Amino acid sequence: MFTPNLLTANDTAGAYPASYYAATANATEPFAKLEGDQTCDIVVIGGGFTGLSSALHLAERGFDVILLEAHRVGWGASGRNGGQVGSGQRREQDDLEKMVGRDDAKKLWDIAEQSKDIVKSLIAKHGIKCDWKPGILHADHRARFVADSHAYSEKLRDEYGYQDIRNVDRDEMREMLGTSFYHGGSLDMGAGHIHPLNFALGIANAARAAGARIFEGAVVTSYENQAGKVTVKTKDGAVVSANKVILGCNGYLDGLEDRVAKRVMPINNFIIATEPLSDDLARELIRDDVAVADSKFVINYYRLSADKRMLFGGGETYGYTFPKDIKSFVSPHMIEVYPQLKDVKIDYGWGGTLAITMNRMPFFRKIEDNVFTATGYSGHGVAMATLAGQIMADAVGGTMERFDVMSNLKIPVFPGGKALRFPLLVAAMVWYSIRDRL
Repeated sequence: MFTPNLLTANDTAGAYPASYYAATANATEPFAKLEGDQTCDIVVIGGGFTGLSSALHLAERGFDVILLEAHRVGWGASGRNGGQVGSGQRREQDDLEKMVGRDDAKKLWDIAEQSKDIVKSLIAKHGIKCDWKPGILHADHRARFVADSHAYSEKLRDEYGYQDIRNVDRDEMREMLGTSFYHGGSLDMGAGHIHPLNFALGIANAARAAGARIFEGAVVTSYENQAGKVTVKTKDGAVVSANKVILGCNGYLDGLEDRVAKRVMPINNFIIATEPLSDDLARELIRDDVAVADSKFVINYYRLSADKRMLFGGGETYGYTFPKDIKSFVSPHMIEVYPQLKDVKIDYGWGGTLAITMNRMPFFRKIEDNVFTATGYSGHGVAMATLAGQIMADAVGGTMERFDVMSNLKIPVFPGGKALRFPLLVAAMVWYSIRDRL
């Protein structure tokens, strides 16, 4: 049995964090509280993109599904992130070709393209109001990075047939963004950005309509798998019995499953939201209303909200606790890029916990014949986690092709396992933060 520290270290039980996303969440009928023992075909643990998409696609296939969420639907990273729906995997195709060969790298690219498609198709099919906008601008904060960025976008166009990306030079970058911080980059109009919590709520409503039973406030303390039957126990003493289980916990997995935990590590990330900006200032900052992700290893990522706030993410910490003053923690990162925002009021500041892997590729596995997991999206999970639910639903139903492609990726164990992953990563991140300044 484990103590769910990550579920309680920084947040109030059963309540969304005081974020811009929570303040602008779509009205949703509440989900039930788990009372008494239950049985089903498949139990899904975790109410983020992975779990919700799994529940939706399994229910649509006729399975009797129960989803258990410790707090609220979309409460974790799925409802707190930067909202960027990016192209490709977390690692670039050059790296993947070296890791797995050209043929499998192409399969991974195709799967990543499907991940964007499923986000758009779910929005359209279920009428999800989540402020979809096209475009992500990849911005290089060092001049020496631009040549490689341009070569990579040309590789995608020439070798992968991806025509939605183009190069941006220094002058155009400074016309598109109201800052001299960047030297060039690329614009990907096949990517986009959304209000992630509203997207999660939309998937949850679709899953409920398809027949999935979703329970909030159901803190899972352990699960057992004996003789092909799964028994999931909750903090309140309720038990769910099922034939199969899907673990969709990502950064909040903690000690629930050590075979997964030794390959993924929780890290914290933080976002601030300014007061609404004037039309002129908003257009000055991001002329074309695209999302931005820059080339720092500890990445800055930002975009304008539907009501023209700057939503700016920057800075990471390692451990269980968030900074006491998130607004003050993130603001210097924003002001470094946009000095003109130094006197703008910050209305919201919030943090969340995601999961990374050693090589930053997601960890898909069938741990046992009836135990599936997908996790470790490493900051690239809005689209991939959503697709992961469909892939795992396929796998549960016996269609393994895409699951096998993802699960064949070698995801190393963190050196020293759970005990040493934090200090080793902190040391590495200190080095990378220094590199970002060079």
